[in-house]
Amino acid sequence: MRSPSKTDRAGRSPVSMSAVAKARATGRWAEIMFRALSARVARRWRFVSFRGASEGEWRGVVDIVAIRKNTSRPLNTKLRPGDLFDIVLVQVKGGGARGPSQDDCRRLRELGRIYRAKRVVQFHWRKGVWARFSVLDQRTLRWLPATSVEIFG
Repeated sequence: MRSPSKTDRAGRSPVSMSAVAKARATGRWAEIMFRALSARVARRWRFVSFRGASEGEWRGVVDIVAIRKNTSRPLNTKLRPGDLFDIVLVQVKGGGARGPSQDDCRRLRELGRIYRAKRVVQFHWRKGVWARFSVLDQRTLRWLPATSVEIFG
């Protein structure tokens, strides 16, 4: 007798799930793991996810925006502490998803410049194997290993 296997929301076993459904589930779990691992050190940060109507991926290279109030004294005398924000742009990859192309990295760098993001981050998670944070080097467009403490601490 076979042991019962885990099922998705529709009651299907992972074996019977389509590739699209598996990718959607893996992407969703990668985001959940990102939030869980980041929340340990990112107490003041809020995470805004951009998932589609059916909880799948949406257009664009940024999956999550992390934002917090910046309470340091602004250089602009018209502003007060707490008026500005710190922003981190995050791209989430799950399972065997390929990393971003050079064009994607250029787009992420440009978005970082436009929004004046503190960092552009990639989180890649593979179930039961690893969870990795990387930061985009703005000059070389290479992903450098990082920790959640370095990013959100």
